[in-house]
Formats: sequence, structure tokens, C-alpha cells
Amino acid sequence: MRNTLVLNASYEPLTTVSLKRAVVLVLQDKAVVEQAHPLRVVRGTGVSVPVPRVIRLQRYVRVPFRQRAPWSRRGVLVRDQHVCAYCGRRASTVDHLVPRSRGGADSWLNTVAACAEDNQRKADRTPEQAGMRLLRRPFEPTPEATLMLALGLREGDLGDLAAWLPATA
Repeated sequence: MRNTLVLNASYEPLTTVSLKRAVVLVLQDKAVVEQAHPLRVVRGTGVSVPVPRVIRLQRYVRVPFRQRAPWSRRGVLVRDQHVCAYCGRRASTVDHLVPRSRGGADSWLNTVAACAEDNQRKADRTPEQAGMRLLRRPFEPTPEATLMLALGLREGDLGDLAAWLPATA
């Protein structure tokens, strides 16, 4: 489970990592804990580290410009908050609006979260052909929003950390 946000030395969000990886980065002095879980500590022989929610790298890592968040099935489910785009029930699958068998791509704008029943009912058709209406249109999240969604955070959830993140224009 990826539940620790990693910030660059300039406080830009980079990725999310597992608790184990975050603790290793802190112990190797490659990162510092910026925000920790209250009252939770990871203990080892002669060492005690607060359980990190957010870590910041000590050295700046140059990252190529990312215009788009990479598509993934997990990302679609998180983006749609595990809610079926057709009926509003809990979603467990990803449905392609234009089926892959008809040239539909694995992309943010062609996929939605769907419950298994609606996914099977739609089958190898477009929503219009199946007579199914979308409750909301798919969208492409920004790379930063993808990180926030992966952590289960919404804007404002980071409190004091929001002041450290770069302003969006």
C-alpha cells in the first residue's frame, strides 16, 4: 500500500511510496519527515522514527516535465471514487466507453469505473448502443491530483503542508 507522499527538496509532490520505503529513505538520510502520524512510531534496535505521512527529499531530483498522469485501472477506480458511472453503486471494474475490440484505447477519457453487472450488461457496445446513460463524464486528472487521490486526500486535507506546495496558476 502506497501511503506516504514524497516531496522533492523544492516541496513539489513526486510520488507515493510504501511505509517501509519511506522509513528506509529517512534512515539513509535521503529524506526527512515533514508530517508524521500522531503517536505512531516505528522502532528498531537503537532507532525510533515517527511513522511518516509526508517525507521530503534532502537533495533536489530533476524530474522530466510531466504533462499527463499515467493511465492505470487503479487510477480510474480512484478517480471515480469506486462509484459506478452508470448506476452509482460500488464499482470494482473498469469499463471502456469505446470497447477495446473496436479500437478503444486505455485512456482517461475512454474509461470509467463500473460495477460488474453494468460492465457485463454493456458488453461489447458503446453506452449509446446499450441504452445506458453516464452519470458523469470521464476526465483526465493532473499528475498532482492523481497523487492526492492515491493518498485519499482532498484539497485542504494537508493543512500546514498546503503552504509548502507550489502555487498552481
